[in-house]
Amino acid sequence: MLLLFIITGCSSDDDATVTQEFAVAFENPSVSFSTTDENKEIKIVFSSTALEAGTLTIKYTANKAVYGANADFTTVPSGETGSLTVNFKQGDKGAVFTLNKLRNPIEGITKAVSFSIEKVSIANGLISGNTDIAVSFTEAPAIGGVIAPEVGGHNEPNQVYIDLSSQTQSTIKRDQWDLGFYSGSEFRVKINGAIYMGAAQLDATDITTVREADVTALKDLIITSAPNTAQYFDDPTGDITKTVIAEVSAKVEENKVYLLKLGYEVSTKEPKVGRVDISGELRGWKKIRILRDGDGYILQHADVDATTFEEIKIPKKSEYNFTFFSFNTKSIVDVEPMKDKWDLNFTVFTNIISFQPGVTGAYGFSDFITTDLLGGANSYMVKTTEFTYEDFALANIDNDKFIADQRGIGSNWRDLLGGTGLLTDRFFVLKDTDGNLYKIRFTAFTNESGVRGYPQFEYTLLQ
Repeated sequence: MLLLFIITGCSSDDDATVTQEFAVAFENPSVSFSTTDENKEIKIVFSSTALEAGTLTIKYTANKAVYGANADFTTVPSGETGSLTVNFKQGDKGAVFTLNKLRNPIEGITKAVSFSIEKVSIANGLISGNTDIAVSFTEAPAIGGVIAPEVGGHNEPNQVYIDLSSQTQSTIKRDQWDLGFYSGSEFRVKINGAIYMGAAQLDATDITTVREADVTALKDLIITSAPNTAQYFDDPTGDITKTVIAEVSAKVEENKVYLLKLGYEVSTKEPKVGRVDISGELRGWKKIRILRDGDGYILQHADVDATTFEEIKIPKKSEYNFTFFSFNTKSIVDVEPMKDKWDLNFTVFTNIISFQPGVTGAYGFSDFITTDLLGGANSYMVKTTEFTYEDFALANIDNDKFIADQRGIGSNWRDLLGGTGLLTDRFFVLKDTDGNLYKIRFTAFTNESGVRGYPQFEYTLLQ
């Protein structure tokens, strides 16, 4: 979206050859380093595949920053002369160079460097779009750019966490965790809606007394895509007080045993182009009981018919929203970034919808986006009949429209009825976990072959 594509040539009855110009630009207009970042890859994108090998000449201007191995920054390839030459090969769709930060600025001092594309070596080379990129060595919010979350294609195997201000994304396979133990003041546990997990409270308080015969009929009720099933799933708004597992009581005798449906493996089947295949085989069932352990938790878990159980202590981690546990590894696993280091999660999602007036139930969604509500992020939708994306400014933000619901974007950005798959009559406003305000619009739903699971969006800092 940031490149200018230009086709020149003669009319079809001229006997002349149509020539496609080759445009290059930085992928994003800005980037910033955190105090822990040591290097960044600076990406240059092409409007078309390179028909021959060539080079890009990149010049830079430093602001209170000095180039050199014993100074503030270096580049690969070298930029000792004040510019660097970046090579690309025939068939490449872009190029990249590495910027190394060698030391952090002293507090209160801003250090930065800006890079400009000065020359493209091959014929018909054109520099267009983001011809410059501003890099700050002091933490500062990105002014915008384009991000393509690595969801993974039509099976959508990944949950992707995006931090807008740092332009970073982290990815985890969505079946690599089962339970999330809340790190806030409440004692709450969430289940993994990305694989359609469900749960039901039992009357028992002794996990060893529950048998298969006690839950056989109940298993048939814990299903997605069915009415009258909402009570078996977490509240989709993200309200931590409305998890299917009740708040863990300080009184041991009040904590019940739960039947836990482990959801589904990530499918490996290949669907028709334009469709998805999300769920593989059922992962099975467990029985669990959760107790408090000081300021943490104790998880008791076993197969449904087992007469013994295993136990693990789960600590709260104040810098994260949740501590995550996996039955695959029977251990704590890393899933989300720190609670103030992500804003959006691209994921498969268990929603609650109305099947008919007064009748609700769970329903599985692909191509879903949640915001980090617990970390302070929030969003709302703007229709282009009110404002165009280009004209929407900081003064146009309506703070009353931010709602306490992680589904502020949800599935409201895509259209499954045809065309590009995008709803182009809207964009979104997001307040990130640092309080920065961005406008966001979606620019891709599929890849060039029409395969789902390849979203892309552009965003701009409102300031």
